[in-house]
Amino acid sequence: MATFQTSVGARAREAEESQQKRTEGEGVDVVHKIKFPLTQGELGAVVSVFSVFAMALSIIYLTMPTVDYQVLKLPHNVDEVRLLTEYVSGYAKDYTLQVVLGYFVTYIFMQTFMIPGTIFMSLLAGSLFGVTKGLILVIVTATSGASSCFFLSKLVGRPIAYWLWPEKLSFFSSEVARRKKSLLNYMLFLRITPTLPNTFINVASPIVDVPYRTFFLATLFGLIPAAFVTVRAGLALNDLHSITDLYDAKTLGTLFLIGVVSILPTWAEKVRARPSREHAE
Repeated sequence: MATFQTSVGARAREAEESQQKRTEGEGVDVVHKIKFPLTQGELGAVVSVFSVFAMALSIIYLTMPTVDYQVLKLPHNVDEVRLLTEYVSGYAKDYTLQVVLGYFVTYIFMQTFMIPGTIFMSLLAGSLFGVTKGLILVIVTATSGASSCFFLSKLVGRPIAYWLWPEKLSFFSSEVARRKKSLLNYMLFLRITPTLPNTFINVASPIVDVPYRTFFLATLFGLIPAAFVTVRAGLALNDLHSITDLYDAKTLGTLFLIGVVSILPTWAEKVRARPSREHAE
C-alpha cells in the first residue's frame, strides 16, 4: 500500500513538473511571437523621415516671434482649437507665410505618422482662413499627408499593418482584388464615407496594391465633402461642444448618399453588361 501511494505521489509530481515546463515553454513562445514589427533598417528609415519633419518644424518656429508653447501645441479637443485660434489669429496677419507653412508641415507630419487629431486641424483652418481658403488648405495638406503616409508605408508599412490590423487588412485586400476594374469608384466611396478609417486606408493601400494614381485621385476628391463640413464648422467654434456635433445622423446620411452616387457608374455598367452576358450564353 505504501509503495502504491509513493508511486502515485511520484507520478503526480512528474505530471505537475511536466505541466509547469509546458506552461513556461508556452510563455517563452508568446514572448518570442510578440516582436517589434520593424527591422533596424526600417526603423532607421522611419526615424530619418521623422527627423526631417522635426527639423522643418523647428526652422519654421524659430522664424516666429516669442510664442507661448503651452498654447501653441497640437489641439486635442474643441476648447483647445478655440484657444489656439484666438492665439494664432494675431500672428496669421503679420506672419502669414510662417503660419501657413507651419500648418502645412504639421498636418502632413501628423498624417504621415498616424498621429490623431487632424480633424481639429481642419477646424483650425476654417476658423483662421475661412471656408474657401481653409478648404483648399485642408484638401492640399490632407492629400499630401496621405501621399506621404502611402510612400512611407510602401517602404516599411507591411509589418506594421499586419501587426495592427491583420483581419481588416485581409478584408481590404480581398475587396481591392475583386474590384480592380472599378477601383477608383470603390476608393472614392471609402474616402467619402466613414466605412474604413482614413489612417488605415493610407497605410494599407500600397500593401494591397492600390495604384498611387487611383489612391491620389480618390483622396483628392473623396475628402472634399467631409473636409467642407469640418472647415465650415470652424467658423462657429463657439456653437461647437465636441466632435460628435459635427457628424450627426443628417451629415452621415448625406456623406453616404454622396458615396453611393460615386459608385453608381460602376453599378450601371454591371447592369448593362448583364443582358449581354445572358444573350451570349
